[in-house]
Amino acid sequence: MITVRAFKAPDDPEACLRFYNGHLRLLEIYFGIAKITSGSADWMHHENSIVIIVEDETRTKTYGGARVQLADGILPLPIETAIGKYDPKIYDIVRTGSAEICAMWNSKEVAGMGIGSQVLARAGVVLAAQMPIDNFHVLCAPITTRIGKRVGFTIDESLGDKGTFFYPKDDFIATAMVINDVNKLENADPKERELIYDLRENLIQTKTEVGPKGSYEVSYNLEIANLQYSNVKSER
Repeated sequence: MITVRAFKAPDDPEACLRFYNGHLRLLEIYFGIAKITSGSADWMHHENSIVIIVEDETRTKTYGGARVQLADGILPLPIETAIGKYDPKIYDIVRTGSAEICAMWNSKEVAGMGIGSQVLARAGVVLAAQMPIDNFHVLCAPITTRIGKRVGFTIDESLGDKGTFFYPKDDFIATAMVINDVNKLENADPKERELIYDLRENLIQTKTEVGPKGSYEVSYNLEIANLQYSNVKSER
């Protein structure tokens, strides 16, 4: 069985290291990218960093993950560092009441199961409802833009060239997306919204997920222990 759990980064340094190394290895081997802003390790000891990790039942094998970073004026969001030099408006947008889902990846072993395109994207939006935020950001590669739209993100055309940037290399296009209604998710696909609401109401559950390669069991624990955030406030 695959397990998906969320935790504050300082609460599980060993899992953070597995997550970080897996993400870095994927970027270097399969995409030829040595460093991106979400690849920094500064978040590992930061209280406002939430990790979503996909593991086996023994918690020794990591199949993927994502990170949710809250804007707190201490640790910049990866999207700020990535596109700030191209469009400084991002600094005002994420000043308060913001978070970003970033560093989303899955290993070759689970490719095609829907871990990244379904499980992690959905889990990130589930966690957003537990946080004191007004807007939720993501910087997407072209292949993941449609995934973002499905779970409620829209392209932020106020940034860059109608939301797009050349990042992390000149031959790569990244799209800035945002959710401005993390509770209602009016722009989400209706079926996805229903699945997200179900996970929000039952943060700990086991359910059958259906991906391109068939069905598989997932044990979710999206209840974050020690859920207190420092230097974070929402304007809503």
